Amino acid sequence: MEKEIMTISQVADYLQISEMTTYKLVQDGKIPGFKVGRHWRVKKEDLSEFIEKQKRGERI
Repeated sequence: MEKEIMTISQVADYLQISEMTTYKLVQDGKIPGFKVGRHWRVKKEDLSEFIEKQKRGERI
C-alpha cells in the first residue's frame, strides 16, 4: 500500500528535486502541506494535483 502522507524528503525524492526546493514550495503554499509538530507533511493526493497543474502549464 502506498503511503498517503509524505515527508519533505519523500516528496523531494518523488519529484526528483532538492529537499530545500521542496521545503520552499511547501512553505510558500505552492505545494499544499501541513505541519505535524515542527515537520511538514504532504498528502499524496495534493501532490498529484500539484503535478497535474504543472502539466497544464499553470505557474507556481
